[in-house]
Amino acid sequence: MKKTAKYQEATFLSMVVLFWFAQYVYIPYQTMFLAACGVTSSFAGIIVGAYGISQLILRLPVGLLADTAGLHKPFILLGCLASGAASLLRIFTPGGTGFLIANLFSGLASSMWISFMVFYTEGYPKEEQQAATSRIILFNNAGILLGFIASTVLYDRTGMQFICILSLLAGIIACLLGLSLQEEKEVIKHIPLKQLLGVCTKKRIWMFSLIALIQQGIQLTTTMSFTSQILKDLGATGAIVGMASIVYMISAVSFSGFASSKFCTKIGPKFWIPAVLLIVAVYCILVPRVNSIPLIFLLQILPGMSTGILFSYVTSEAMIDIPVQNKSTAMGFYQAFYALGMTFFPIFTGEAAVRYSMKTGYLILAVIAVLGGVAVSIFYACQSKKG
Repeated sequence: MKKTAKYQEATFLSMVVLFWFAQYVYIPYQTMFLAACGVTSSFAGIIVGAYGISQLILRLPVGLLADTAGLHKPFILLGCLASGAASLLRIFTPGGTGFLIANLFSGLASSMWISFMVFYTEGYPKEEQQAATSRIILFNNAGILLGFIASTVLYDRTGMQFICILSLLAGIIACLLGLSLQEEKEVIKHIPLKQLLGVCTKKRIWMFSLIALIQQGIQLTTTMSFTSQILKDLGATGAIVGMASIVYMISAVSFSGFASSKFCTKIGPKFWIPAVLLIVAVYCILVPRVNSIPLIFLLQILPGMSTGILFSYVTSEAMIDIPVQNKSTAMGFYQAFYALGMTFFPIFTGEAAVRYSMKTGYLILAVIAVLGGVAVSIFYACQSKKG
């Protein structure tokens, strides 16, 4: 953030925490709540996938608009408002249809994450981009963790409605804090649409957008959704389901911090990206097969590595060598692309669970993770030969 005092950075990072709290506080209990409302696994998959549909449609246009306007604050404020509006819908229209529409609004809110990311990282030099990216993702994960803790403590006592009220309040407070953000409008030369979109043709951004698609799709489908239902089917109470989500998020926050460390950076993405994808595959194979709540708790550490290390590295790798004037467009393309995974992975996993079994759905996800690891290893090998 250019010419920004430390207090403004603290305000902004507080907004990040509140924004992701609003977006995820209800998530550990979403599939459980929908199942209790009589929603089938296939329809639940569509509801979860709706969160990705809005992002798929909106993220690239948002990136283009932000690059054209040279401003990010309006998009940040809109994101905060949309996160609160989504939970307002959940409060007054609980059930399958209400959650479906609300998840579309949540997707609208998350589409504005482009501006959060660019607003924060553009103030750092190239050599600090990885650390800055890891830092904002750390606060992103911290907000989700606080949301999971709040819902775990409160859900059995207060129910889904009160959880959604907390989400609404967090979105409103984040928006109010955002009003104090100071932003100097970038002096933007008119850049033709074709030139702005030119960054989307680079092989690197396609490769790492594909890996992000796999990572985000699997995370939303498993850890954020159907793993909760697996635990419930094993006899877990609402509190235990929430604790499992907390274990995952503590792991994610810890590994986000680790991703910005000198040790992790020294080893580099060529090792971490394929290695963590293989770890994700192990998680997908084991979770529906172990039939043990304590073992699933232990396995929840593994997707934390995916969120904390893999996603941080993939994001920074995708943005390497992207010109400043094209960065929002590139980020919009990147985030829209991985929204494909967030949209369709839950849908086909829910369908596989209905037609075959949850084991089959998770096995398909494991195979996809392995193929992603192979693909990125080949990409790096080809890059080394060219270098």
